Amino acid sequence: MAFAIQFTATWFSHNFFLVVASVVFTYLFIRVIYNLFLSPLSAIPGPWYAAISDLWITIHVVRLRQCQTIQELFEVYGPVVRIGPNKVVFRDMSTMRNVYTIHKFDKSTYYKSLLTNDNDHAMTTLEHSSHAIRRKGYAPHYTPTNVAKFQPEMREIAFELVNTLENVCGKSPVECLALFRHLMVDVVASSSYGYRLGAVSKWAMDVEEPLSTAINDFPKRGILRSIVPTWAWNLVCRIPNKRWRQLCDSDKIMAEFVSERVYEMRAQMNAGMIGEAEKVPMLQRLLQYRYSTTQAMPDHDIISECMGHLVAGSDTTSTTMAYMFWELSRRPDIMKKLQAELDEAMADAKVVPDISVLQELPYLSAFMKEGLRLYTAVPSLLERVVPASTSKNGASDEIFDMMGYPLPPGTIVSTQAWSMHRDPSIFPSPDSFQPERWLASSTNESELAIMAQHMMPFGAGSRVCVGQTLAQVIMRIAIAAISRSFDVVAPAETNERSMEVRDSFVVFPAAMECKLTFTPRQQ
Repeated sequence: MAFAIQFTATWFSHNFFLVVASVVFTYLFIRVIYNLFLSPLSAIPGPWYAAISDLWITIHVVRLRQCQTIQELFEVYGPVVRIGPNKVVFRDMSTMRNVYTIHKFDKSTYYKSLLTNDNDHAMTTLEHSSHAIRRKGYAPHYTPTNVAKFQPEMREIAFELVNTLENVCGKSPVECLALFRHLMVDVVASSSYGYRLGAVSKWAMDVEEPLSTAINDFPKRGILRSIVPTWAWNLVCRIPNKRWRQLCDSDKIMAEFVSERVYEMRAQMNAGMIGEAEKVPMLQRLLQYRYSTTQAMPDHDIISECMGHLVAGSDTTSTTMAYMFWELSRRPDIMKKLQAELDEAMADAKVVPDISVLQELPYLSAFMKEGLRLYTAVPSLLERVVPASTSKNGASDEIFDMMGYPLPPGTIVSTQAWSMHRDPSIFPSPDSFQPERWLASSTNESELAIMAQHMMPFGAGSRVCVGQTLAQVIMRIAIAAISRSFDVVAPAETNERSMEVRDSFVVFPAAMECKLTFTPRQQ
C-alpha cells in the first residue's frame, strides 16, 4: 500500500512538472509567434530577436553600448527600427517634433530609476501636466537674464580652477573629469543655494569632496537599480566594501547636503535675514513656491528637486568639457584658431568679458556647437509612451502614426541625440570634429538652420533641460579662461581607445578618466 502511494505521488509529481513545463513552453511559443508576426509592430523593420524580448537591448545597456548599437540599427534598417516587443526608435525631425513638442507624450517608467531620495523630481515626473507644475517653480532661475547675474561667481570659480592649473604648471597630467565636475559642483551650489562649497579648492589640496563623489556615483547607482530587483539591490548594498557602500549611499549623501541647505535657508528667511535681492538662489524660489493657493511645495519635493539639479548640472557638463579639451589636445589647428580669437577678445587673460561678448565670438560658438554635437552628455534614448488618444479633441480611436507605421497606445517610442547628431545627410563626415561646419563662411544659411534643427544636446520639446543656459554660460567662461592661458597636451595613456565613449544614459570615457596636461602659453 505504501509503495502504491509513493508510486502515485512520484507519478503525479513528475507529470505535474511536465504539464507546467508544457504550459510555459506553449505560452512562450505563442508569445514569440505573436511578437514576430501578429503584433501591430510586426511590420516595423528591425532584428527578429529584438522583437521577441527586451533581453537583447538590455544586454547592450549592460555593455554600455546602447547608443552605438541603436546607431548601427539605423544604418542597416533605416530611420525607424523596432528594438523590443513594445519599443520603437526613430531618427526623423518631423517625428521628433510630434513626440516631444506637439503631442508632448508622457515619459516611460525608465526614468523612475533616477529617483532622488526615493522621491520624484522634474526629470522623473512622468506625466506632462505634473511636470509643468513643478517646472514653474524653478524655470525663472534659468532664464538668460537671471543666469547672467551669476557671472561674477562663475568667473571667480573658473579662475580658481585656472590658478589651480597654474600651480601644476604642466608637471603632471590632470584628471579632467574630476576637476571639471568639482568646477560644476561649485557653480551649481553657488547659483542654487548661494553657498560656497569650495570643491575646486579641495581638489587642489587633494581632499575628497563627498558631494562631488556622490554626484559621480549616482547615475551608475541608478542604472544598477533599474536592472537589479529591489531585494537583490538591498542585499548587495550590504557588501562590506567602503567604496561600494559609498556608491550605494550616493543618494543619501546628496540628500543630507541638500537638506542642510534647505533648513539653513528657511531659518534665515524666517529670521528676516534674506530680503529682496537682485540675485535669488533657486532654493529660495522653491521655498517660496506654491503648487496652488492652498499647497506650498513640500520639503521632500524641494530636496528631491535640488538633488536632481545637482546631478543634471554637474556630471553632465563636466564630461562634455573634458571631451572638448581632449579634442583641443589632439587638434592644434583648432586650438590656434580658438586662442587667436580669445586673444583679441581678452586683452587681459585674467578678465573674461561679459557673456554677451563671448556669445558673439564665432569660432568659440562653432567649437562649442561641435563639442555638444559629438559629446553631448546625455545622448541616449529619451523614452515616451504613446497615449490612448493623440487627437486634440480627445477621440479615443485615433492611432499615432510614425512615418507610416500605426502605433497602438502603450508603445514606447524614442529617439537619441547620438543618432540625430550623426545623420550623414545632415552632418557630412559625422564622426569628425569640425567646428568649421558651423561657420557662416563655410556653410550656407539654410544648411546651418537645418543642422541647428537636428541638434538636441539638452533634449527636445517641453521636457528640454531647463538648465541648458547655465551650462552653456559656464562652459563659455571656463573654455575661454583656460584656453586663453594654456596649451593642452594629452599624455600617452589618453588616446582614442581610452576616450572611446561608453553610455549609461550619460556618457563617459572607456577608461573612466581623461588625463590632460595644461602648460602655460608662451606669449
